[in-house]
Amino acid sequence: MTSRAFTFPGQGSQAVGMGKELADAFPEARAVFDEVDEALGEKLSQTLFEGPEDVLRLTENAQPALMASSIAVLRVVESRGVSLSQHAKFVAGHSLGEYSALCAAGTFSLSDTARLLRTRGQAMQKAVPVGHGAMAALLGLDLDTARAVAEEAAQGEVCQVANDNAPGQVVISGALAAIERAVEIAKAKGSKRALLLPVSAPFHCSLMQPAAEAMAAALAEVQMNAPVVPLVANVLAAPITDPAEIRQRLVEQVTGVVRWTESVTWLAGQGGVTELVELGTGRVLTGLAKRIAPDLATQAVGGPADIDVFVASVTA
Repeated sequence: MTSRAFTFPGQGSQAVGMGKELADAFPEARAVFDEVDEALGEKLSQTLFEGPEDVLRLTENAQPALMASSIAVLRVVESRGVSLSQHAKFVAGHSLGEYSALCAAGTFSLSDTARLLRTRGQAMQKAVPVGHGAMAALLGLDLDTARAVAEEAAQGEVCQVANDNAPGQVVISGALAAIERAVEIAKAKGSKRALLLPVSAPFHCSLMQPAAEAMAAALAEVQMNAPVVPLVANVLAAPITDPAEIRQRLVEQVTGVVRWTESVTWLAGQGGVTELVELGTGRVLTGLAKRIAPDLATQAVGGPADIDVFVASVTA
């Protein structure tokens, strides 16, 4: 019998036009985008569907936009007889995707999730002046080597592992000069490719502490329910269900490492999951899963055709 985890993508998966086909085809999807627009007091859906890309890419827009796109997919599959509580054993999300996962599992309302992600995006952007921080992908290095590179490059500045995405794909984050040093050190240590990422702020490092404090304040004000299935948390790579702990881990996540390799490894091992289903835009998590746990079955569900295939596989 198939045992599934529903996963939700993070920043970088956004694309102009995402969700439009769904919104045009399914009233359940349109209702999600309308509710997010209302919660934010602006037509974010127009930016999703039509761009411009540079506006969609802004952290404060990309985060609620990706969440809306994921929840729109979920609402459509639910309308076709697929229930998260019955057909998923766990949820997990990459960085901002953790909020999408918690919205999907009923911890946050859709409107609250949209507002939290708008706050999170703005706070992350504000935490470090533009041009002072950076992130880089170190490809072909294992996690321990990447950590050693970051420590050597720091020289009194912040330089830390931010995302352990898959074997041989580690992202570091910190002060611009330190990250630039790390790229050169990584190449000398055998990294196949080491390159700066086109991001607007150094996410998931200690420079984000002001954003963590902003999220602690925002999360303290929001109604939270226990998720209908456990969340495998980014900072723990282990399942949690207690709302107070979820709140604490979401705050830690702003400055902490996204332990994605360990999360997927846990799901495929102790979690007993046999299929990872990525809900929303793109196929990033599906690609990472194939590198982390090649025996896991995967499905990426984003558009109407994907939904047909997925629903048929679940309800057959």
